[in-house]
Amino acid sequence: MAKFKLDEIDHQILDMLIDNTRIPFTDIAKKLLISAGTVHVRVKKMEEAGIIKGSSLTLDYKKLGYSFIAYVGVFLQNTSQTKFVLERIADIPYVTVAHITTGKFNIFCKIRAKDTMHAKDIIFMLDDIDGVYRTETMISLEESLNDKKRLMHTIFNEL
Repeated sequence: MAKFKLDEIDHQILDMLIDNTRIPFTDIAKKLLISAGTVHVRVKKMEEAGIIKGSSLTLDYKKLGYSFIAYVGVFLQNTSQTKFVLERIADIPYVTVAHITTGKFNIFCKIRAKDTMHAKDIIFMLDDIDGVYRTETMISLEESLNDKKRLMHTIFNEL
């Protein structure tokens, strides 16, 4: 498959969609002084090339009562248990991200909880999974950086 070439218009379209995935194509078109049909065609091509994969909604978890964030490193008894443990982790809805990693941990998870007591319960759920040797938890005091655009702009500049 040939590498898909993005131009400045594509970059600007992506920039606006990252800010607001629900922005109407007509609004993008007006801002870029192009037709809504052009925006539609370009977005469709980027979807077909796999550059755009769906769209997402950002929730304010603090307003929903889930302001506690922690990162949990999971140590396994045997790495052969990774798939099994990940399947059990997927059953815990408060684990929002899980990565298989090298280094200190076998699996690294992000959890969202209501408070410290709730976080403790979630960590105990992880500890109770067959194959988990132990866990190590780090509490997030503040999310200081969560910027989807910086990397995108760097990639665009390298193209």
